[in-house]
Amino acid sequence: MSRLKLGIPKGSLQEATLELFARAGWKITLGARNYVPTIDDSEIECLMVRAQEMARYVETGALDAGITGHDWVVETGASVEELSELVYAKQRLARVRWVLAVPEDSAVHDASGLEGKVIATEVVRITQDYLARHGVKARVEFSWGATEVKVPQLADAIVEVTETGASLRANRLRIVDTVLESATVFIMNRPAAADAWKREKAENLILMLQGAIAAASKVGLLLNVHRDDLAAVLGVLPALKKPTISALSDPEWVAINTIVEEAVVRQILPKLKAAKAQGIVEYPLNKIVL
Repeated sequence: MSRLKLGIPKGSLQEATLELFARAGWKITLGARNYVPTIDDSEIECLMVRAQEMARYVETGALDAGITGHDWVVETGASVEELSELVYAKQRLARVRWVLAVPEDSAVHDASGLEGKVIATEVVRITQDYLARHGVKARVEFSWGATEVKVPQLADAIVEVTETGASLRANRLRIVDTVLESATVFIMNRPAAADAWKREKAENLILMLQGAIAAASKVGLLLNVHRDDLAAVLGVLPALKKPTISALSDPEWVAINTIVEEAVVRQILPKLKAAKAQGIVEYPLNKIVL
């Protein structure tokens, strides 16, 4: 039987990835201290790998495919095929940024101010490329973690990843510039991507994962409305495209089925009621395949 050897990111993306697979329809079970999880798909073989190392193992063919950050593909310089972005991160459905940050009272306000300075970061290659683009010479030191606490005693600046910037602000750091924007990506080994079966398996998996991501922040709304009030109700409803309108047994009434952002439900539901909608039901979504 053909199998797709798939790397699942261990570390900060781990829980978000396992939850995403569950919403997409695959159950991955990970035992304590176990790097070989089980998955309820006989055509997939999983291995837990740190996101920082994923691209190297995919490039060499130890894995057919993997999920990692675009940043780590760039940092390692791995020759892999990025099949798709999967825009989710540790805390939310969003891209992340590697940013240049300095103490709040630093005199550095742009890249030129880094000349001759010391920069601490986990992404040495990305930072060196950034400095080269700006014609700046500085010493870039690899940081094993806790990078925020290294300024100003151990470094003049840092390049660190952030989703919201909250941790940097908490450590009294100021963002100077964005060095690289990144998203989670599904990557494949190039020979594996040329294999028809493996590529189709990967693309079908991506389709379901993207569907789960698309549905994560949305809910379905089902409601009944008298035809006389239909225009008023439709005026309230935002929609993915256009709401579905179905006839009911009473020809004077119709049912409306639509998809909305979960965050706006609390705002529009009272308006729907005021527009004379009845029998309003909110229901969760697992996947939206566009």
